[in-house]
Amino acid sequence: PGGLPEARLATAEARRSLRACAADLSAAEAGVREACDVLVRHANATRYEQVRTPARHQIRELPASALPEHAASWAQAFAPRLRVLTDELAQLERNRDSIVDRLRGLVESALTTLRSAQRLSRLPEGLGEWSGQEFLRIRFEEPDRAALIERLGEVVDEATRAALKKNSDLRRDGMSLLLRGVQAALQPKGVAVEILKPDAVLRAERVPVGQMGDVFSGGQLLTAAIALYCTMAALRSNDRGRDKHRHAGTLFLDNPIGRANATYLLELQRAVSDALGVQLLYTTGLFDTTALAEFPLVIRLRNDADLRAGLKYISVEEHLRPGLPQPDPDGEPVHGEITATRMFKRTPEPITE
Repeated sequence: PGGLPEARLATAEARRSLRACAADLSAAEAGVREACDVLVRHANATRYEQVRTPARHQIRELPASALPEHAASWAQAFAPRLRVLTDELAQLERNRDSIVDRLRGLVESALTTLRSAQRLSRLPEGLGEWSGQEFLRIRFEEPDRAALIERLGEVVDEATRAALKKNSDLRRDGMSLLLRGVQAALQPKGVAVEILKPDAVLRAERVPVGQMGDVFSGGQLLTAAIALYCTMAALRSNDRGRDKHRHAGTLFLDNPIGRANATYLLELQRAVSDALGVQLLYTTGLFDTTALAEFPLVIRLRNDADLRAGLKYISVEEHLRPGLPQPDPDGEPVHGEITATRMFKRTPEPITE
């Protein structure tokens, strides 16, 4: 009911509605076509080449216009598998978080070890400007916990991706993973390591470890190496809960006097080793009386050659042999014997009642 104007108005409104519906239909059809194209590209991806499911085969072979009518059945068929995969992905994520958390603990322990190495390298008194100084200085910024977890997650993800590659040369053993974790934790500034430069007046001059080869002489390099070894030995003893014991091990040195015969270097080597509880044993064929005078105990040995076998043996010089214990002539034959000993006696701990 109504007049001609109302009819014309209703007609115009119906036409506008029809055009809007046609536009919506066209947009919906375009959306369906785009979704079909995305689905086909997804099914044709190279990473799914090993998937042999019927649904993937149908998606690849059917024309795009026929895909929508199968969508409901595929969705119903994929629903159980989707739940299983979702649970597996959640489990993998939990495993990843567990690995990252474990790696975080190891990285934090390694950073604590670095700080302990600096603390244990503190030198004794009586060394001039070096007295009480830390021979080894390690500086780095303490990583934020949240940032550390994120960086370690990237390290774990990188190792996981490398495991999937056939020709990856990225090492995935525990120590390599820990080293990459420590490196990631110290980003972006990294770590700065400096050591004291040994010289005759013992000035407190520090040199970056990267410049040691350019700045240090041969004797200074050897002295620094001995000091670093003593620090590592003391650190190992500390990690084993033996920080209260003075003995942190023994270091045999093969002719160090040939490179470091300066008196101040020998004094420094012995002072550092004594402070850190490391016993140094020097071996040398040089008869440098000035250098040998620095040692409290000197044992003279001689090389004997077996011309038939081409072997060499070390024996005590003849004029020292009478002072050594003699084998029992009535006892069993001795094929080898200790010709000199240096005993280390631990101080007994007081008994508390």
